Amino acid sequence: MAEPKPVIAYLFTTFPKNTETFLQREIIAMRAHGVAMRLYSLWGGGGSFRGLPVASFNKWRLLTLLWMIPYESWRRPEVLRQVLHGLVTRRPPSWLNFWENMLGAGFACLYAREFRREPPALIHAAWGGAPATAAWLLWRLDGHRFSAAAHAYDLYEHGGDWWLRDKLEHAAFVHTSTEMGRRALLERGLAPERVLCIRRGLDRLPPLKPLRTGRTPLHLLCVARLVEKKGLDHQLRIYAALQAAGVNFEAHIVGDGPLRPELERLAGYLGVAARVSFAGHLPQHEVWSQLQWADVLLHTGVIAPSGDRDGLPNVIPEAMSIGALVMTSPVAATTEAITDFVTGLVAPATSPDAWVAGLRRLERDDALAERLRAAAHQWVEENFDAHRNAERLLRHFERTIAAPAAAPA
Repeated sequence: MAEPKPVIAYLFTTFPKNTETFLQREIIAMRAHGVAMRLYSLWGGGGSFRGLPVASFNKWRLLTLLWMIPYESWRRPEVLRQVLHGLVTRRPPSWLNFWENMLGAGFACLYAREFRREPPALIHAAWGGAPATAAWLLWRLDGHRFSAAAHAYDLYEHGGDWWLRDKLEHAAFVHTSTEMGRRALLERGLAPERVLCIRRGLDRLPPLKPLRTGRTPLHLLCVARLVEKKGLDHQLRIYAALQAAGVNFEAHIVGDGPLRPELERLAGYLGVAARVSFAGHLPQHEVWSQLQWADVLLHTGVIAPSGDRDGLPNVIPEAMSIGALVMTSPVAATTEAITDFVTGLVAPATSPDAWVAGLRRLERDDALAERLRAAAHQWVEENFDAHRNAERLLRHFERTIAAPAAAPA
């Protein structure tokens, strides 16, 4: 009889979430490698994903904390003391981050018995917020091994997660998907050998579409949540500058978010509403259709007033893979994939004239366009294969499971 495979418990904030395809691809790739998993979603989500059940956290269960906190505190009073000390000695960066951490703490307290009855070989927190809080406390309560991931939101929104350093310094390893993220974690004092940059990826590489000849009107695409860090007000001003320069173009903005009414009004004010369509959120297969249509993907990311910024948005390597040209601002980690005049073009979001000049080159210069497309496609092949990257992550899971467990401090 075959030995049962060690189980990895994955903790998410919301899973499966349609705007977080990178996590879905990671799970698909892990399944392809035969990994046994239990999936938990701490806020919404749930149901099933590719035949795997996703346990969702029923918030009504938080009422049982009235007796579960005393019980777990009686078992491990030093854990309660540490949590209370943190609560009174540090100030959370925002109320949202405070409640995210409290959600993770509540999950750990309520699921501690289940994890004791059926201990996984490893707990992996897919985010550095609530999931990492839950994983850290489950380690403190019962010694479960855990690893964690930390992405741009965890690192930069309002200065980063409230207890990020405390949680991650006890993780077996920390996974981030950009070199920018790795540097930020090292700056927080985490040990370099435990911070891994393993990129996200595509579960399959699409065929490279042919370059569209006579790119007039120029087909421009943006795929983004309509939030401050995407710099979409700057993008609309770029469209206005293109129109003033006599460039014939059509632009699609795919995505939704709180800024949509404001951006639609700005498009009207700038006189580009007839050329720019707001498509709203689209399912992934329709996003691929938009990438097939597009000549150029635009990314005008900025640093939001809250400090939040992008890492490397998935849509950039997706566009590179299919043969859509990419022009991006140099903010965040986009330039880890887009090197100016090598794999795409780079210009500050606040410089419309530079964007007009770059987009004109991409419209007219077939030789440049083909050279950029070829180099971009090669970058994706070498760096953005979900199965290859999942295999790297899996090797670290396996090493962690094989190593002696460290006792909670």
